[in-house]
Amino acid sequence: MTFTTNAQAERANALRKALATRVVVADGAMGTMLQAQDPTLEDFQQLEGCNEVLNVTRPDIVRSVHEAYFAVGVDCVETNTFGANYSALAEYEITDRNFELSEAGARVAREVADRFTAETGQPRWVLGSMGPGTKLPTLGHIGYTTVRDAFQINAEGLLTGGADALLVETTQDLLQTKSAIIGARRAMDALGVSVPLICSVTVETTGTMLLGSEIGAALTALEPLGIDMIGLNCATGPAEMSEHLRYLARHAGIPLSCMPNAGLPVLTKDGAHYPLSATELADAHEGFVAEYGLSLVGGCCGTTPEHLARVVERVRGAAPGARDPRPEPGAASLYQTVPFRQDTSYMAIGERTNANGSKKFREAMLEARWDDCVEMARDQIREGAHMLDLCVDYVGRDGVADMAELAGRFATASTLPLVLDSTEVEVIRAGLEKLGGRAVINSVNYEDGDGPESRFAKVTRLAQEHGAALIALTID
Repeated sequence: MTFTTNAQAERANALRKALATRVVVADGAMGTMLQAQDPTLEDFQQLEGCNEVLNVTRPDIVRSVHEAYFAVGVDCVETNTFGANYSALAEYEITDRNFELSEAGARVAREVADRFTAETGQPRWVLGSMGPGTKLPTLGHIGYTTVRDAFQINAEGLLTGGADALLVETTQDLLQTKSAIIGARRAMDALGVSVPLICSVTVETTGTMLLGSEIGAALTALEPLGIDMIGLNCATGPAEMSEHLRYLARHAGIPLSCMPNAGLPVLTKDGAHYPLSATELADAHEGFVAEYGLSLVGGCCGTTPEHLARVVERVRGAAPGARDPRPEPGAASLYQTVPFRQDTSYMAIGERTNANGSKKFREAMLEARWDDCVEMARDQIREGAHMLDLCVDYVGRDGVADMAELAGRFATASTLPLVLDSTEVEVIRAGLEKLGGRAVINSVNYEDGDGPESRFAKVTRLAQEHGAALIALTID
């Protein structure tokens, strides 16, 4: 076991310093380079396509990929753990091997990084890759707590194996993204370590994430979770990422990253071909570093050591371009961000989805007419509300179940952020665990004191973990 808190802390701090002062270059594609070495079915332990198994059975193959990237001068490599998560491993019926495969992947990368650091005198780092999995919690494919707890195990394995940072990458569903970030945070707390936490979302050619989230919604939802960096990877080449990076450069208060594919894939008789040349990738990153102030660059699908060699030549060690970000406080639905300060209006919160304020909504809820409840929410959207107040508190009802049901439905049916309105902490929790965007909690006060077990303390801890905003009231 290579996990040592002091050494890991020193490396993590050195990486933080590097990211704050210069451009750090990461590696490129992993899967295609592994497959190019023709691992056998026996190498996969009869689990064909499960690349993470190679961390245990054929560490020499995995090691050679890391060596190829370090040899061209990259600063850091990603672990071969993209699929070391609950839903991906469940397809092979090996979810119990999450920690084992994560730790092994980090350990192989750590050994190579340490050797190159010693031989060249250039610090080399390991980014613990945490891929998205194959199930989307926002759509109910898998439960939030199942995903979060599995990501915690994934992160604990990576940290134990010696990762210097955790990279939540290729994310397509904001609720899945949040579950991975929260799981990673819990892992760091459990092990008593602190490493940079990087989040890289995937924006499709449609201009949104897979479930329709705009880049503004992603930034609003994810930055309050305390991540150290946000960026883009996969799905497209650099050209299609430019406008999304421009938005992040204008509004993100944290450093930025970009790891594009080698262009959009072209289907040929031999499979997918990625057309972007090494020089073109380097050109793109050079422009992004200067214009958008990127701190971490690399490649994704279709990129090779040759691509990264050109990127290293162009930008490694350069100072990121200056940025003057203007953060815009707000809330977000799954789809869009809504600033708290409205330029031409007051902030309007629709109250007709409040069981205590709307008889019509309460009756629909009591009779489980969920579609009617959703339609009342949509009516308020059409009438110009900026956010929706969702309150299910009613004597004799199971508020946790009602909140989970309605918040889960509103998450995809409403384009507006939700204000979760309840006096019960567990009811608020149930709502937060259904929402990929950034919710607002209504409300907190010091009426019952401010000790560690007070409602105020419980709600603020919950808000901090989920990145929610809080309405604070003064009580006489």
